[in-house]
Amino acid sequence: MAKGGGFRSAKSGRYVSKAEGRSSPSTTVREAPGKSGSSGVRYRSAITGRYVTKKHGKANPGTTLREK
Repeated sequence: MAKGGGFRSAKSGRYVSKAEGRSSPSTTVREAPGKSGSSGVRYRSAITGRYVTKKHGKANPGTTLREK
């Protein structure tokens, strides 16, 4: 992935084009540019971009992204 970050599908976990990411904000997550630290597995809402609980993430796999 480029230094500028990218868009990832909350459904498949795969990177998608910038155009697709911007046209589908409720099912994609924009990743921060550069190297970021990890504190284990976390879930992020594709709708709000905020971190959510593990329980919420597992219950809503279509609109949450599992991050390592």
